[in-house]
Amino acid sequence: MEINRVILIVLDSVGIGELPDAKEYGDEGSNTLGNIVKVCGDIDIPNMCALGLGKVEGINYLEIPDVLNGSYGRMAEVSKGKDTITGHWEIAGIQLEQPFPLYPQGFPESIIEEFKRRIGTDILGNYAASGTEIIKDLGDMHMRTGFPIVYTSGDSVFQIAAHEDVIPIDRLYEMCKIARGILTGAHAVGRVVARPFIGEVGHLVRTGNRRDFAISPILRTILDELKENYLDVIAIGKIEDIYSGIGITEAVHTRDNMHGVDLTLEYMQRSNRGLIFTNLVDFDMLYGHRNDHEGYKKALEEFDLRLPEIYSNMRDEDLLIITADHGCDPVTPSTDHSREYVPLMLWGKTIRENVNLGTRSTFSDIAYSIAEIFGIIHAFPGESFMKLIE
Repeated sequence: MEINRVILIVLDSVGIGELPDAKEYGDEGSNTLGNIVKVCGDIDIPNMCALGLGKVEGINYLEIPDVLNGSYGRMAEVSKGKDTITGHWEIAGIQLEQPFPLYPQGFPESIIEEFKRRIGTDILGNYAASGTEIIKDLGDMHMRTGFPIVYTSGDSVFQIAAHEDVIPIDRLYEMCKIARGILTGAHAVGRVVARPFIGEVGHLVRTGNRRDFAISPILRTILDELKENYLDVIAIGKIEDIYSGIGITEAVHTRDNMHGVDLTLEYMQRSNRGLIFTNLVDFDMLYGHRNDHEGYKKALEEFDLRLPEIYSNMRDEDLLIITADHGCDPVTPSTDHSREYVPLMLWGKTIRENVNLGTRSTFSDIAYSIAEIFGIIHAFPGESFMKLIE
């Protein structure tokens, strides 16, 4: 039986061990999943273990059941960088030879002055910081002045934080679009991110109205190819933002991981053919960047509990692919992304079980494999893994 629908779920930041070049990124010793288990003790993820996660090269700390119902492996990132855009673009078939620009000392005066001129106000911040910490530090001044808080991180991002009662959501998004228009050429950061928050000074919390304004893909992706071939490309979570809406036929945003799973199941129950592409961001946003290893562990266990529900809603001609886009080790001192291998787990009613897919040389093997499934002729980099599981 031919596969005619792929459900691709990205567990945002669930890395499984440092890449050979991790030292160049300051990420020696990073191992998001491994270090969580090391610090927290045993982790209860039997369904991912049954897919073969414990047999993936480099993983020697998870249970390996007697019977495996999936295929497994790991993927290395070829592109330069370790951010969300880079990882997702490579999954979709784009490999970057140059990383997106970083601004550990803040953005150049020319960029900031032009941004202030176009929005008509001053700004606060302009330095690298944790998003939760900077609103603690500058939230009071922001609420008194009305000036937006601009900051960056270890990723290629221009982030704008504002209280929803001080700068309304629509105005915050407008500011992000203005920044996106300025940040081009040598300063083309991967994402401009709206970071709204609410509450009183001392009790400020970020809301679910975050939006990412990403740079548009520089080449055609597997999403473009599927859409051009009249197939569905359903984007769940921040997938629409990551690809700037390009190559997508339908999109919906999510409140949290479990809402993302709920929406994935909802679309699985509908009549569609092509790709359901889901990003579950809480691992990264709520736990990795905040060095909350206990919260990260719990979120992994919560996702694992939903896997039987996902299986039961799959059609015979469906293929489930579970992977990640980078690491974000909550145990190391850094609160930034980490340069790591990512897992590759497959499940389907018509594919072979207990197949070791090995160490794939690029995330783009996913794009190549999806293209092969749907008979798409395109020169994506990488190599298909379909011949191993069919």
